[in-house]
Amino acid sequence: MLRRPAPTASHPLIIAAAGLLALVLAGCDPTPAPTTNPSDEATLSASPSPSAVPEGPVLVPEGTAADNLPLFTAVTEQVWASDQRGAGRAYIDALIAAGFDRVAMQVTNDQSTVGNAAESLQFSVSWGTDECLIGQVGPSTGAPVTAVMPQLAEGRCLIGSTRPIDW
Repeated sequence: MLRRPAPTASHPLIIAAAGLLALVLAGCDPTPAPTTNPSDEATLSASPSPSAVPEGPVLVPEGTAADNLPLFTAVTEQVWASDQRGAGRAYIDALIAAGFDRVAMQVTNDQSTVGNAAESLQFSVSWGTDECLIGQVGPSTGAPVTAVMPQLAEGRCLIGSTRPIDW
């Protein structure tokens, strides 16, 4: 007949292991997970953080010229509202800051051939292989005008002479 020894203080390993197991299990107090309404979860996951929400229109690099016209227009209106409204460079710099490609841009001169401020200033961004975002501002236009137009046959957006964008 097999006889089991009675648990006594003579088995310190068993007592230590039992004590350790009791401590581990005490730390695993099963508290129920907070319950949420499924519609609350949908609202929380659909609500972006305030820093993730862009203000106003954004550049859509893979989009069409029409997709990017809202940003082009917003940038144009912002410069027009500033004291730099008659400076072509201000429009180009603002468009570059908004993410448009400097290499794809054209701008007309700020001054006429006799040194007067230009009555109309045009600037553009070639988009893809066949579209252009075109802006026109100045005393002769009143409010800024922006549009999507087809590219010219030679791949340009503006007719006539333009100045180099070399800054």
